[in-house]
Amino acid sequence: MAVGGLGASRRRARLPWLELISAGLLLAALLLFVVELIGFSQKRDRLQADITVAGIPVGGLTPVEAQARWEEIYARPLTLSYQGSPIILDPASVGFRTNSEVMLAEALARSTDESSFWLAFWNYLWRRPVEPVNVALVAEYQQSLVRAFLEDVASRYDRPPGTSRADLATLTFEPGEPGYKLDIDAAMPLIDAALFDPYNRYVELPVETTAAGEGGLDGLRDLIVAYLDSQGFIYDGQTTIASVYIMDLLTGEEINLNGDVAFSAASTIKVPILISYFHYQTFAPPQEDAWLLANSLLCSNNSSSNLLMQIMGRSGTNIFPGLQYVTDVTRSVGARNTYITAPLVLGVEGQEFGSNPIPQTNPNPRFDTDPDPYNQTTAEDMGTLFMMIYDCAKYGSGLRAVYPNGEYTQTECQQMLELMSGNDLQRLIQGGVPPGTRVSHKNGWLNTMHADAGIVFPPNGHDYVISVFVWQAGEFFDYQVAWPLIEEISRAAWNYFVPESPLTSRRTDLPPVAQSCDQFLPPSMEQTDLNDIDGWRTGR
Repeated sequence: MAVGGLGASRRRARLPWLELISAGLLLAALLLFVVELIGFSQKRDRLQADITVAGIPVGGLTPVEAQARWEEIYARPLTLSYQGSPIILDPASVGFRTNSEVMLAEALARSTDESSFWLAFWNYLWRRPVEPVNVALVAEYQQSLVRAFLEDVASRYDRPPGTSRADLATLTFEPGEPGYKLDIDAAMPLIDAALFDPYNRYVELPVETTAAGEGGLDGLRDLIVAYLDSQGFIYDGQTTIASVYIMDLLTGEEINLNGDVAFSAASTIKVPILISYFHYQTFAPPQEDAWLLANSLLCSNNSSSNLLMQIMGRSGTNIFPGLQYVTDVTRSVGARNTYITAPLVLGVEGQEFGSNPIPQTNPNPRFDTDPDPYNQTTAEDMGTLFMMIYDCAKYGSGLRAVYPNGEYTQTECQQMLELMSGNDLQRLIQGGVPPGTRVSHKNGWLNTMHADAGIVFPPNGHDYVISVFVWQAGEFFDYQVAWPLIEEISRAAWNYFVPESPLTSRRTDLPPVAQSCDQFLPPSMEQTDLNDIDGWRTGR
C-alpha cells in the first residue's frame, strides 16, 4: 500500500512540458507579433522606405522631417561663375519657394493606404517590397527677379571692348582689349535648371567675348588733326585750311572736318560733268562721247569737258545751257554747294566767257579760301557725289533713287567708277594706299589749292569714300608740301579701314610728280572701253 501510494504521488508531480512549451511559443509569437505590430505602427507614422520627393530620398522620415529636408536642400544658394569669378545667388532673393503642402499631400497619398492596414501589415511581416514612389518638385520663382539679378551682374562684371589707340609715328591703330558681355537670355534657362536641381547648384554663366573696338571714325579724325598739327599745317587756320570728308561705305559713318568749306573746284568739277552726262544720255554713250569722257576725267582736258557740256546743252556751240544742266543735276543729287557757271579755261586766245547766274549756296562762312566765283565745290559735296555713284553701282540705289525713272542704270554707274579707276596718277590718294589698289578718283589743283576725291576699294571689301582739299594763302602752294599732306591723310584712312595690312610708313616708291595721263589714257577712240578702261593696257 505504501508502494502504490508513492507511485501515485510521483505521477501527480510530473510537469506538463508540452503544454508549457506550446504556451511559451504562443506567448513568444504573441510578443513578436506585438513587437512587429508596434514597429509597423511606428513606421506607418513615417513615409515609406522607397519614396523620393523632389529628387530627394525621404523614406523612413516623418512628414515634418521630410519637408524640412527638401526645403533645406532647395534653399541652398546657387554658385554662378562669370569668367571664373564666383557669384552667390540666394534662391529666396528671386522668390523661389517649394510648394511643400502639395508635395507632402501627394507623398502621403501615394504611400501605404490607411484603409488596408492589416494587408499592409501582412506585407510588412513578409517583407514584401512596396512600389517606389517619386513625387515631382512643385516650386516657383519670379523670372523678373532673376533677370534683374543678371542685369546687375552684367553691370558689374561686363567689360566693354577697349578702343584702338592711334600711333602718330606710324599713322596706325593699335587694337584695344577684347570685352566680355553676359548673355542674359542664354543664362536664364541655366539658372532655372539649377534652381530645380537638388544637387547641381552650379552655373557657368554664358559670356560672349566682344571684339576690340576700332575706336570709331572719331579716332581717325583725331589722328588726322594730330598729323596736320605735327606738320605745322593748321587745318582751321587763317592762312591754312584742310577739308576732309571720309565715309565708311559699310556703315554710313563719316568724318566731316571742315567739309562744308567752299573751294575752287578746279578739275574736280569733272565729276559733276560725268554724272550729268549720264543723266542726259538716254542710250549707251557713242564711242566719240566715251573718248571725250576719258579725256575729261583722266587727262582733265578742259576742251573735252566743254564739249560734253555743249552736248548736254542741245544748243550747238552755246555752252551755257549745258553749264546750267550740270549745275542743276549736281545740286539735285545732294551737292548743294557745287556749281559751274562759266566755261572751263582753254588757254587759247579769243575764248569767250560770260557766266550763268550764280546759284544760292550755303558754305561755311567762317573760312575763306578765295574760291573761283564760277566753279566751286566742297569736300563734303565731292564725297556725296562719289557715295551716290557707289550706291547706284553696287546696290541700284544712290543716283537711281533720286532719279527712279531710268535716268541712270546700274551699269552706267559702274562705268563711271570704272572710268575714274583708270586715273592712275600714282600720287595723292593713290600715294597713301598699297600699289595696285583700285581707286576711283578725280583730282584737281590750282596755285593755292590741291584736292583729290574718290573711292578706295581695299581687298578686304571695306570700301570707303575719301575727299581731301588743302589750301594755303599766298601766291603758290607748293605741291611738294601739299601732296604729302593728302597722301598721309589717305594712308591714315587706309590703316583704319585695313588694319590687317597697314602701311606703317610713307611709301618710298612714289614718283616725284604725278604720272602723265598719256601713260593711262586709251591711245585711241576705238580702244576706249568704259566697261574696262585698262583693257588696252592689260590685253583683255
